[in-house]
Amino acid sequence: MKQLKNTCLLALGLLLSQACSAQVAVVVGAQSSATALTTEQASALFLGKSDQLAGVGAVVLLDQPESVAVREQFYTKVTGKSAAQVKAAWARLVFSGKAALPKEVGSSAEVKKMLGSNPKAIGYIEKSAVDASVKVLLTVD
Repeated sequence: MKQLKNTCLLALGLLLSQACSAQVAVVVGAQSSATALTTEQASALFLGKSDQLAGVGAVVLLDQPESVAVREQFYTKVTGKSAAQVKAAWARLVFSGKAALPKEVGSSAEVKKMLGSNPKAIGYIEKSAVDASVKVLLTVD
């Protein structure tokens, strides 16, 4: 029984480590004129330090819910901050009147749907969710 428990714990650990190392893609709609994005540019956009994307102009940021793992992965990998730290930074920006919060959508599928209807929108999804409806500007491990 103890060996079965240890085997289950090992399997769970492997699954969690794979989930934590999933790739995240910063994406725009397939019809967007944007072509590429550096990690620094993505960080500036999603930390409210910039609202401009080359070839697009002012962008509409799409964020995912706090309950979704890709959100924490995205902010940790791109900004070097936890989702909670980013939320606090946005709260300060909104309170000071310097910025408006990114639009929160419910899932990667909803991000893709919104990108298709707004050429100025930019968001992030799991790399595994990328399809022909989006253009990948940046992939982070």
